[in-house]
Amino acid sequence: MTETDHNPNIDPHTGMRTTGHEWDGIRELNTPLPRWWLNILYATIVWAFFYCIAYPAIPLIQSFTPGVLGWSSRQDVNDELTNLRAQRAPIVAALSTASLEEIRQNPQLRSFAIAQGKAAFGDNCAPCHGAGGGGGKGYANLNDDDWLWGGTLEQIAATLNHGVRADDDATHAGVMPAFGRDGMLDAHEMSNVADHVRSLAGLKTPPEADLEAGGKIFAENCSACHGETGKGNTELGAPNLTDAIWLYGSDKATIVEGLTNGRGGVMPAWAGRLDATTIKALTVYVHTLGDGQ
Repeated sequence: MTETDHNPNIDPHTGMRTTGHEWDGIRELNTPLPRWWLNILYATIVWAFFYCIAYPAIPLIQSFTPGVLGWSSRQDVNDELTNLRAQRAPIVAALSTASLEEIRQNPQLRSFAIAQGKAAFGDNCAPCHGAGGGGGKGYANLNDDDWLWGGTLEQIAATLNHGVRADDDATHAGVMPAFGRDGMLDAHEMSNVADHVRSLAGLKTPPEADLEAGGKIFAENCSACHGETGKGNTELGAPNLTDAIWLYGSDKATIVEGLTNGRGGVMPAWAGRLDATTIKALTVYVHTLGDGQ
């Protein structure tokens, strides 16, 4: 007679004790956890207890337990930032007093300005212009060498400081009229001038396009800003219509829509929002993105 015959809590197949629990004829084996595993568990419980005493851990109604060591992650970050500012103080001071041209000619200042400008760009400019400055429909691509308001260091700085059509007395204020909405051109005239604009960039136009009529309309209504040959005008923010770079798109429907309702995107003025040194760094960084003028 075996042990299982005398003890119903012994599993006949494995010879191991069971817990006495049974579900649909299936018995639960009483397999204890390894002692080493339990010891580690107990050690972590003890460690957690002392951790809660030493560090901020237990939430209260309006605060938390500060811990006997007085450490906090927020203060740790503040200390690191303070140390970083102290390390950078000399070069930041040099950057704040140097002119844009001096920064461009000084390799150390230029390298620091690009690094600082890249960080500021990611925080403030990337939502519109993209993380790498590639832009999007209605938002300028800063990687090409096509600048609506000029690509020199001074021109980029002016654009950053005062914005475009922003709430700033010195902002860039040029705007494209709504020729269709305001009744200056009818649909047929806008169609002709759209074909003419596409032809300026070397784009294919339909055989029935009246380019001569479109050219005449362009000369009478558009050349004052875009120039007689469509080369644009950075003083007015009028784009060059002869290249292959289009802010809103080069298809005829998009051009007609712009003629109908006008164009007037807004860029905020960063003077007052960002300090002057950060704007300098942004200027240098943006200038390098598009191989500025």
